[in-house]
Parts: sequence; structure tokens; C-alpha cells
Amino acid sequence: MMSKSKEFFQNLFKPFKFNSDKDWRNGDDLQKIAQQEQKHFPFEILVAATNNFSHHQKLGEGGFGPVYRGKLDDGREIAVKKLSHSSNQGKKEFENEARLLAQVQHRNVVNLLGYCVHGQEKLLVYEYITNESPDKILFKSNRKWELDWMRRYEIISGVARGLLYLHEDSHNRIIHRDIKAGNILLDDKWIPKIADFGMARLFPEDQTHVNTRVAGTNGYMAPEYVMNGHLSAKADVFSFGVVVLELISGQRNSSFNLDVNAHSLLDWAYKLYKKGKSMEFMDPVLASSAVPEQLASCIQIGLLCTQGDPHIRPDMSRVVILQSKRPGSLEEPTRPAVPGTRYRRSRRPLGFSSTTATSSLSDSHSSGSIFNTNTASASTSALASPVRSDPHGKCSVQS
Repeated sequence: MMSKSKEFFQNLFKPFKFNSDKDWRNGDDLQKIAQQEQKHFPFEILVAATNNFSHHQKLGEGGFGPVYRGKLDDGREIAVKKLSHSSNQGKKEFENEARLLAQVQHRNVVNLLGYCVHGQEKLLVYEYITNESPDKILFKSNRKWELDWMRRYEIISGVARGLLYLHEDSHNRIIHRDIKAGNILLDDKWIPKIADFGMARLFPEDQTHVNTRVAGTNGYMAPEYVMNGHLSAKADVFSFGVVVLELISGQRNSSFNLDVNAHSLLDWAYKLYKKGKSMEFMDPVLASSAVPEQLASCIQIGLLCTQGDPHIRPDMSRVVILQSKRPGSLEEPTRPAVPGTRYRRSRRPLGFSSTTATSSLSDSHSSGSIFNTNTASASTSALASPVRSDPHGKCSVQS
């Protein structure tokens, strides 16, 4: 069993290069460090923690397989992601998430505690996150009041810091590719943690962008990414901007219909901003708790992050700085872009790259946390065609 575990660790860390730090030179060093940090969990420990993977401990299920809640002997609560033997796409996302989170440690990123390989079984062990995602609280319940302005502002700030870490401060530059309200988890202190790295990609330090297959969630994807597979950190910035505007308004972008003259939540925000009526964009339940200056600043930041030209969107280091500035001192946004939506077309429009793929799948309205007790099962079979549906509401398509 030790040989299988060693092989898993070696394969897990192959993609990582840590030339700038002598402590991270090869997979063997990383394996030793992982063992020292007790990253490897014996299978028997996880069986006991989850009551033999009891149905009553099940939090949810996706293309990778089921997720179970558990409790270790030391009292720590955990979420155990168990790879399904029959899931090819899930295997890719599972292993991708393991690789990318292996060396990630940040207050605003979900913590991968360790791994387990036992025969054919492969499992990832995470910290258990108590509260639901903003997606569920804002859009799928009558509990909006639980997210007052202070909590929403802290979510915005925390996600910004988490993305800054992934883009600039982690050992490897990581682009998440699926930032949305459903992939932000809130702990017992309402601290936000970015989760679900199944779609994430390592990003070469010496490149401004890469071309890749399109994957993400309708309503959050940057237009240049959807139309030609052009992926950069600015794609995450765009998605972050959508999340900011959703948190402020309490409205979901992909199903926005409050104003017949606005084709999206972003467009509505911009029109009110230009009229000097940004406060009308605010979720009414925030009326008693909102700090007008902070709210106006965040609306402007959300609009700057969703600009059509990725070159004029701020990077996340700039976003963190902008949050401390007064609205009047921020750059003036132009009309935001229409978020990328992937749907089947009968013909390619001009400028449509050969790397682009489209999907007939509808928007995702459910990608809740897999680390809380209220997550429903969302397992979906993959389609036989090159276009595949993702159980978390993401669209994943081969180029």
C-alpha cells in the first residue's frame, strides 16, 4: 500500500516546479514534506470518520463522485471527496484539484488537509466548511438578511485577497476559471474561502495568456475566453466583478430580468451608475446596514472588473488597493461586456476561433458548497458527444 501511496504523491507533484526555492526542488522532497505534515490519511481513519461512508454522512455528489462529512479523533470536522471508479471527467478534475491545492495555504482558499490512496480508492480530505455559499443564501432561500453589508463587504474583500494569492503569491500561479457565488464557501465566522479547483489551471509565469478549452459557468465567463479560448488571470477578474455586483444587488446575473432596458445585471449596474443612481442597485435588505461610500466604491470596482477589454480590467493587486479608495478617486468605467454564454450555434460568427466550443446546456443555477450539510446531490451523466455537462453547473468542452 505504501508503494501505491508513494506513486500517487509522485504523480501528484509532477507538474510543480519550484526553481526559486531549494525546499521545493523535486517530487521526493514534496512527498517527504507531505508525510511530515501528515498529509497522508490512512484509509481506515477515513472509514471511521465517515461511519464507513454512511449515506447519512453524504453531503453531495458530482461527476468526481460522492463527498462525505466526517469527524477525526482529534475533533476536527472534515469533508472527504471520494473519486468514483466510473468517472473519467471526474478523475481529471479530482487529480487537478489535488495537484493545484497541494501547496496552497491561504485564509481565503479552502484547505486541502490531505490525501488517501487505498487500492482503487482515491480520496481528498478537506476542512469542513460550516455555512452555505452566498449563492444559496442570496438566490435560493429567504435568508438574504443573514448577509448584511458588513458580511458582503468582507466576502468581496476576502475573495479579492484569495484571488490575489492564487494569481501572484502562491508557489505556482493559478487561474481558477470558475469563480462564482456557488464556489465561495463561508465558514463559521463567515470568512469566505474559494473552493472547487477542478477547472483550475497552472499559469506559466512568462506568458500573458494561454489558449485552452473553454470551461466555466454561464453568466460569469469573460467574453474573450468564451469566444476564442484566450485565458489569462483577467478571466478570473471578470468573474470576480460579476460576483461583486451579484452580492451588492442580491440578483443573479444569468437570470436577471428586473429592467427590460438592461440586457444583464452588469448593464443595469452601469446605467444606474451613469445616472448617479447607484444606490438603487443595492439589495433592499441592505438599506439599514449599507455604508454608502463602500457600496458605491464596490459597484465601481465591479464595473471596472467586467470591462470588455481585458487589458483595461485591473489585476487583483489593483483591486485590493482600489477597495481602500474613495469612489471619486477610482477610474471611470465604460459599459461592461456581455458575459460569455456558450450555446449551440448553427454557424460560426466572424472572428470565431477554432479553439472555441459551444454548448446547448442552460445556465448553472446550482453549484452550492459540497462542504456543508445542505448540499443536494447534483450528479449528471456525461453526454456522449464532445459537449459535456458538468454536475456543478459548469460547462466543460473539448476544443
